[in-house]
Parts: sequence; structure tokens; C-alpha cells
Amino acid sequence: MNFGDEFAGKRVVVTGAAGIMGRALVDTYAQAGAEVCSADMSDEGLSGFAVAADLTTDEGLKTLLDAVKDRWGAPDIVVNNAAIYPSAFLLDMSMDDWDRIMDLNVRAPVALMRGFALMMIEAKIPGCFVNISSGAARKMRRTAVTYSASKTALDRFTKGFALELAEFGIRVNCLEPGFAAGSAVSALSQEHIQRVTNNIPLRRQTEAEDIGNAALYLSSQAARNVTGTSLAVDGGNSAGTMDVFQDKKSPL
Repeated sequence: MNFGDEFAGKRVVVTGAAGIMGRALVDTYAQAGAEVCSADMSDEGLSGFAVAADLTTDEGLKTLLDAVKDRWGAPDIVVNNAAIYPSAFLLDMSMDDWDRIMDLNVRAPVALMRGFALMMIEAKIPGCFVNISSGAARKMRRTAVTYSASKTALDRFTKGFALELAEFGIRVNCLEPGFAAGSAVSALSQEHIQRVTNNIPLRRQTEAEDIGNAALYLSSQAARNVTGTSLAVDGGNSAGTMDVFQDKKSPL
């Protein structure tokens, strides 16, 4: 997707930058001409303006906020991408794991939206937040209930921040990627991957380019009237699956 030089010189923060999706987001904004701050637990493998910070701790959150303020004064765009997806039944999950999921998936983006929004307001920047959510925010998943709850909470906070920051010209939206086998924490069999893909209406996985383009759109002037919403980039999976129609062809 071509946005011309709209992102030239824009200052963008991407958390969870070392992961597959994070790297794709960093590359997409950089190729569009933006300056990017890549944040993750470790700065190993990250280039340019990289910040190593554990966002599950107050110290780590402060490290990232201070680094961005010292270098830029304020960012134009923040992509809250960092998250974890442990798989466990509620009866087996330890409260330490519960805290870890909620700290990174909910508390961290809320704290960063608060901190960066204050910088934007002080600098009179009509900034933008893109929170990476999931279809799990819409539909509960067995053995991933806590993850689903965390993404539902992120969706609610996205709408809340959108309401409270609108008067400052700051927009806040969610982006919901679809199934991408390469981003799974555990290895998936080809049979499983094919079965899931066949159930997606467009019968394709979500690729890094899909997410990058969607993030650019949500943070561009083309979306200047879009705030407080969730954009599903999932091949239609959030609309419904194809199970019922597996053995039926269109009458056309």
C-alpha cells in the first residue's frame, strides 16, 4: 500500500519488536519513511533506535517512556504489539502465569497509552495508537481463556482511551490479525494448519504484509475519522467459518 511520503519523519514506537509480527511492523513503517523505536525484552537483533525493556515491570515501562521522551519529546504513532499467549486450562494455570499475561497484555499497553498520550498532549501532537488485539477478544478459546480475557480488556480500554483522547485529536484503534501459523508459540502440524486455513472464508492465512498495511492505514490520514474501533484482518474468520459449506458449492 502506497501512502506517498505521509510517514516520512514520523516517529513510531513498536513494542514486541523482536517477534515475527513486530519485525514486520517495524519494517513496514521504516520502509514508509518513519523513524522507528523498536522495543522488546532484549535489544539483540534490533537495529536503529532500540530499547530493551521488560514491560511487565514499572521499571521497564519507565525505561521505554523515558527513552522515547529523551530522544523525540513525543512519538506520533505507538503500536502496542507486545503480548504472550500461554496455553493452559484455568484449573492448571498458576496465578503467576495469570499475572504475567495480564501485566503484558493489558497493564503494559494501558500504561504506555497513558504515558505517551501525555507526551503527545504536551507537544500538541494529534497522535495515534494501534493496539494489536486478536479474534480471541470476540470469541473465547479453550485453554486460552486468560489470553481471550486480556484481549477483550484491551478492546475495552481502546474504546475508553478513544473517548477520552478525542478532544486532543488523538486516535486509538485495535487491529485484529487472523491466523498465521508462523506466529504460533508451539509447532503446528501441516494437517492442522491446512484444516484451519480451509475454515477461513478467504482460505488464506494472515501475512505480515496484511498487518503492516492495516497498521499504516489506521495510523494514516486516510483513517482520520476512525477511532475506538477494531479492524479484523483475518480473511473473514471473525464473520464466521466455512465448516457448514465444506461439501457444498456455490449455485453460481
